[in-house]
Amino acid sequence: MGHDHGHSHGHDHGHHHTHGANKKVLLISFIIIAGYMIIEAIGGYITNSLALLADAGHMLSDAISLGISLLAFILGEKAANYSKTYGYKRFEILAAVLNGVTLILISLFIFFEAVERFQNPPEVASTEMLIIAVIGLLVNIVVAWIMMRGGDVEENLNIRGAYLHVISDMLGSIGAIAAALLIKFFGWGWADPVASVIVAVLVLRSGYYVTKASLNVLMEGTPNNIDIDNMIQTIQSIKGIQSIHDLHVWSITSGLNALSCHAVVDAQMSIAEAEKLLHEIKHELEEHHNIHHPTIQLETSPHVHDNSILCMTCTR
Repeated sequence: MGHDHGHSHGHDHGHHHTHGANKKVLLISFIIIAGYMIIEAIGGYITNSLALLADAGHMLSDAISLGISLLAFILGEKAANYSKTYGYKRFEILAAVLNGVTLILISLFIFFEAVERFQNPPEVASTEMLIIAVIGLLVNIVVAWIMMRGGDVEENLNIRGAYLHVISDMLGSIGAIAAALLIKFFGWGWADPVASVIVAVLVLRSGYYVTKASLNVLMEGTPNNIDIDNMIQTIQSIKGIQSIHDLHVWSITSGLNALSCHAVVDAQMSIAEAEKLLHEIKHELEEHHNIHHPTIQLETSPHVHDNSILCMTCTR
């Protein structure tokens, strides 16, 4: 009978607005983080503190992460063409994967260095370490606040990855402050590598979750905010729909979910009725299921297959 392909203009406008805000937030955050990262790295080297160097390493990954994310947003604005029919939006996801992997590698390096420090604890200039760590904490708080206030840290994987960098870095600064106080007042040299291990655990956790979510997008996995069973029930409950099959749901990039499926309808249905039905399906998908890019093909004969929904041999 035909097919229809929809994309909401309202969502598109909102997406562009959020996109611009995210880009501005990333630029401001990048300038602040990159500037202080240099100060903290020099401070960590002078004071001989692994906790500070670990935090500076994390801030370096923050700066790289923010720079790549910013580049991803700029490239993502390039228009679609014949060779890239979805445009360059998915570059954001590639950036998020790179961010996640970078975090994991940095955490492993910190673990390795900490083992060395436990065996041979060096002298640490605790007062200077404390001052630098406190300033680092304040810098991270400011950047996290900017991101929370102006960026989409919930839906956009790219912004979320950068935000998680900053949050775990903030906790790392708290660890460095605690270590500096313990060394200063109690002479506990082991507090420095302990603080760096805590930072490494936080970094590893952030890296794992960002990488996992990003790879799910690259694998065309079902978005986390989509309930497939509920969505199928919604479509099949619409009057005029007999059944659906060949269903696919995936993310093009963060906050832009797509769906394609075949829907079986009555052969006697008129073109006007079919168009009204398609409009209703698209409205339901966007309003209740976060689908902003649906492609639905209407058919008049059932599709015979082992699994009528997914057209695959396995059901889940």
